[in-house]
Amino acid sequence: MSPRSASVNEELRRRSRERLLHAAVELVDERGFEATTLGDIADRAGSARGLVSYYFPGKRQLVQSAVHRLMNRTLEEALEREPRTEDGRERMARAIDAILGLARDRPVLMRQHVAGLLQAEGFMPCPEQRRLAELLRDTVARAGSQDVDTDYPMLRAQLMGAVCAALVPGAPMPLPVLRAELFNRYRLDWALGVPPDTEVASGGTGDAELSRFFATGERPADQPK
Repeated sequence: MSPRSASVNEELRRRSRERLLHAAVELVDERGFEATTLGDIADRAGSARGLVSYYFPGKRQLVQSAVHRLMNRTLEEALEREPRTEDGRERMARAIDAILGLARDRPVLMRQHVAGLLQAEGFMPCPEQRRLAELLRDTVARAGSQDVDTDYPMLRAQLMGAVCAALVPGAPMPLPVLRAELFNRYRLDWALGVPPDTEVASGGTGDAELSRFFATGERPADQPK
């Protein structure tokens, strides 16, 4: 049997990483962070335990990367849904609704994510987070910001603050109230985006299927069975 090409090996590595990200999101969403082990994630992904360490230094970084992937793909989907628009205010409204939608639809996962950011390891940059940052920076720029380097971190802080407020155990703030505050701050009409009293999902992942956010793909033609 001839050896696999470098491109096929690279594709196999990419798909292995995607399966780990997908498994991490599913398991933490189902069980929480502490009840999910790296072995559980490897088993769900159909990967060897040692492969997890090849891609990620530890569970916290893996889970952060997985949630950032879910966030950036959810945001991307909301920004590009039909009818597509270049209007900066509409795109800002969609971005806010997308992130608040995750707090509504994935409360366990998002609560664990916020808690992880407050741990000793703190915020750990990764490709998934960088893509999320690109999308939010672009949103701020299209909304008319004259200083994206200042306004992007503020938007990020406002969104994460709203997520925290929505998910505080025992004292959550209603998402419509948080949305109203954000819309007021950015001078957005309530009818922009997808208001909470409409039937359309607000950009979150209300369905149980997450696989569309993780490109695991099929077995390459020359991969042995």
